Amino acid sequence: MSASTGDLLKIELMANNQEFRQLAQEHKSYETRLDELIALPYPNDDERLELAQLKKKKLLLKDKMESILQSYKRKAASH
Repeated sequence: MSASTGDLLKIELMANNQEFRQLAQEHKSYETRLDELIALPYPNDDERLELAQLKKKKLLLKDKMESILQSYKRKAASH
C-alpha cells in the first residue's frame, strides 16, 4: 500500500513545520479525550459540555492544519 500525496505532505510537515506538528499533537490529545468521553455510559452535564467543546476545538485545529497543508501545496505548485 502506498501513501497518498496528501499523506506524504503531512509527514513532511510533521517533520519540518513546528506549527503543524504542534497542531497535530493537540488534535491527537483532543481525540484521545473525546474517545474517553464517548466511552462513558452516562456522562454528566460537565462531561457532555466538555465533549461538545472538544469537538469544536478539534474541528478548528483540523481546519488550521488543512489551511497549512493547502498553503504548502500552493507554494510547491508555484515553484
